Amino acid sequence: MGEMSSFQLGVIGALFLSVASSVSIVICNKALMSNLGFPFATTLTSWHLMVTFCTLHVAQRLNLFVSKSIDMKTVMLFGILNGISIGFLNLSLGFNSIGFYQMTKLAIIPFTVLLETVFLKKQFSQKIKFSLFLLLVGVGIASITDLQLNFVGCILSLLAIITTCVGQILTNTIQKKLNVSSTQLLYQSAPFQAAILFVSGPVVDQLLTKQNVFAYKYSPIVLAFIVLSCLIAVSVNFSTFLVIGKTSPVTYQVLGHLKTCLVLGFGYTLLHDPFTGRNIIGILVAIFGMGLYSYFCTEENKKKQSGDLPLSSQVKDKDNTPLLAGKNNSAHQEEENHHEPKKLSKESAI
Repeated sequence: MGEMSSFQLGVIGALFLSVASSVSIVICNKALMSNLGFPFATTLTSWHLMVTFCTLHVAQRLNLFVSKSIDMKTVMLFGILNGISIGFLNLSLGFNSIGFYQMTKLAIIPFTVLLETVFLKKQFSQKIKFSLFLLLVGVGIASITDLQLNFVGCILSLLAIITTCVGQILTNTIQKKLNVSSTQLLYQSAPFQAAILFVSGPVVDQLLTKQNVFAYKYSPIVLAFIVLSCLIAVSVNFSTFLVIGKTSPVTYQVLGHLKTCLVLGFGYTLLHDPFTGRNIIGILVAIFGMGLYSYFCTEENKKKQSGDLPLSSQVKDKDNTPLLAGKNNSAHQEEENHHEPKKLSKESAI
């Protein structure tokens, strides 16, 4: 029971850190891009990842965590895939209306469910699917205003959905299969993510903004906000890997839509953004869907622990983690990892 309670506290802490850091960086970046006129989102993301890697490198040198060697092919492909997914998401936003971009983000959950069902043989109950449906409807009502379609934008959105889903599923799978922590995986993959975005970022930003990031005149306040954004990004990147590793890609996406609702609320409260009855209804429906998702996942976990569900269902649903509850299996796996001798050989998950 002590181990289980400790793991649940760890999950809650990871979720809170993810929400707090993500909402903070959205507000910071909105001020940087909208108010200060710095539009280079993809290049900024590459700086985020470079600062994240440098921070983790210092932490590793201070023995705050132990680096674990991972097969170079695995970590390289994983890092490049995640970097490409960020580029496609930014291009999707640039070539589509904001409404269609929000539809793209909403499509990530059902596509992730489809991929995990087909390739990982996971099962999602009808109750879980219904709660996810309510969540998506609520976020759609709250955030989608216009839908303008174009061929290039649709292709970019499809590529963004595929790469994002695969990248998040791999984030969870690699951590479990190779017994690496979120910190170890982020430390190994961040340089490759940063490299692909550092090379492609200026090109993507030039394409989207018609401006050159190297010709931009950096004022002291812009530099201050860039530094602040990079520091917050360390927490965002760390908590992303932590949440996906401790829960599942679907739970992380559910959490992401909670952040959307909070950002809409903070935007109205702090930045005085327009807010309508439709936004309020959508947010309430989305929060109700999130509550149902957490409740149904908790109930299913209790049934699995008591042995009421079939063994095959227990195996296939083991990553169906609610927002405010942990996984019994993962607690035992983490305990075993503490007693496992350090392996010198490199491991591969791809």
